[in-house]
Amino acid sequence: MSQDSQRLVTASREIAAPAAAIFELIADPAQQPRWDGNDNLDQAAPGQRVNAVGDVFVMRNRNGGVRENHVVDFAEGRAIAWLPAPQGEAPPGHLWGWQLEPTDGGTLVTHLYDYTRLYDEKRLPKAQAMTSEKLLASIDRLAALAEEGGQS
Repeated sequence: MSQDSQRLVTASREIAAPAAAIFELIADPAQQPRWDGNDNLDQAAPGQRVNAVGDVFVMRNRNGGVRENHVVDFAEGRAIAWLPAPQGEAPPGHLWGWQLEPTDGGTLVTHLYDYTRLYDEKRLPKAQAMTSEKLLASIDRLAALAEEGGQS
């Protein structure tokens, strides 16, 4: 786990589940509120499963804000990342990402928050409040779901 002066926060841990099962929980926005360790996500309409770079999925936050998430990295079962933006606006530059690496015992999962390109200074205090521990909370919830086979 690390947080450095480059505005990149990461957390990793191994999950005793196949990468494909874990990835499905991440790539389906309707599942994301189930594992969000920040308790920030409210809901996403079903049927928005991410399949490629360029996809955009819409999520409502608990504060009522609607975000369009622009997918900028995608490798089925291995990597996914998106740039969130207020609905109808350009992304302000922060990125949420996931990397999955199969291991003998399951999958090494890395969650990252990268705000090296954040240009909206009003968002900087909230970005600086992101910690490895907060990212790990999402991984831990994701692990609980994946290890129990929880795709319901």
